[in-house]
Amino acid sequence: MNILVATEKPFSKVAVDQIREIAEKGGHKLTTLEKYTDVKQLYDAVADADALIVRSDKVTREVIAAAPKLQIVVRAGAGFDNLDLAACTERGIVAMNTPGQNSNAVAELAIGFMIYISRNQFTAGTGSELKGKTLGIQAYGNVGRLVAEHAKGFGMNIIAFDPFVPAEAIKADGVEVAATLEELYEKSNFLSLHIPATEQTKKSIGYHLLSRMPKGACLVNTARKEVIHEEELVQVLTEREDLKYITDIAASNQAELNEKFGKRVFATPKKMGAETAEANVNAGVAAANQICDFFATGNRKFQLNK
Repeated sequence: MNILVATEKPFSKVAVDQIREIAEKGGHKLTTLEKYTDVKQLYDAVADADALIVRSDKVTREVIAAAPKLQIVVRAGAGFDNLDLAACTERGIVAMNTPGQNSNAVAELAIGFMIYISRNQFTAGTGSELKGKTLGIQAYGNVGRLVAEHAKGFGMNIIAFDPFVPAEAIKADGVEVAATLEELYEKSNFLSLHIPATEQTKKSIGYHLLSRMPKGACLVNTARKEVIHEEELVQVLTEREDLKYITDIAASNQAELNEKFGKRVFATPKKMGAETAEANVNAGVAAANQICDFFATGNRKFQLNK
């Protein structure tokens, strides 16, 4: 089988070398398309691909139409909103992600964000400490659990809300469980977001929740910009001069936020959550292993379009 790695933003050489080793050991051929500048290059490359590994590259209906042999596509990372799952399903293509492989990198960034915003973005002035503050975690999955684990080392009090995780499982980690989303926001000095962008969650974080946060609180977003109601974010930051927002995904109206709220907001120049050498290798290797296992045994453990 021909496994194509198509990455506008490439994996590291170490990661590609390990992906190639796994593919060839499984009896497959590896082809790479790196730093492509035109989607037509991707159309040409997928024409002979049986399997596809991508990072944030968009696997659209058009890409799928250009890949008549494609059987499986794996997004190397947890988020999968760059995959057209409906189009994959129509063609009988298995779509997967690699959950957990980037989790520690994202969790460490979330903690770093809290320190950065608490210390006035490392500029002059008196900051504050994380110790004794309450950290709210919305979505207690792979990343959320690690954020909680790291935050305990700073002496933070931790509360979480996730309707899909049993309360007893959260409590077993020594984490308080919020009865409602409103309670989570009302108690959190820092609120760390880890929800996916779905039809149910898009624009779900807005005035109703943010206005409930304690004085001086900060929303930390390492999830997706689409979950934020950006117009209502402006409204609540205008009314509440004590609130802060720090994000790994620049808002559509980031220029407006920067102009109006100065050091109360911060966005990374580009998404940095998974940008570590370790996460780069972990996600790529996991994708390669999942593809080889799929061809060898039919394993669909991480299939998204069931």
